Amino acid sequence: MSLRPFHLAFPVRDLAEARAFWGGVMGCAEGRSSDQWIDFDFYGHQLVAHCTGAQAGDAGKNPVDGHGVPVPHFGIVLEMSDWQALADRLTAAGVHFEIAPYVRFKGQVGEQATMFFRDPSGNAIEMKAFADLGQLFAK
Repeated sequence: MSLRPFHLAFPVRDLAEARAFWGGVMGCAEGRSSDQWIDFDFYGHQLVAHCTGAQAGDAGKNPVDGHGVPVPHFGIVLEMSDWQALADRLTAAGVHFEIAPYVRFKGQVGEQATMFFRDPSGNAIEMKAFADLGQLFAK
């Protein structure tokens, strides 16, 4: 079975702000839109930013590898070179990292590069990469 694209709808406070971040900073191509929502191509997956006029909130944080990981969050697993290029692009754009880019679980099962940041509406995003994708679900 081939991997199918996922669909995620999430709240944003302002569509122009979402368009600038998701389209401009993140480099996601824009699909269909209305005056209340915008579709973005997120590495082949469909993200839909729905304007609610409100900031997104957290349910809390969980400790992982010495960091407070915001919950909920979403993201994607990239190739290592694409992950580094994105980290560099976000840094150059002045994006604040909630958890700066680093390698988590170094030398252990599940070793992965990760970074956490937020869009302008407060949605938490984790982008990660594995040198060995076989470690994705390793125990």
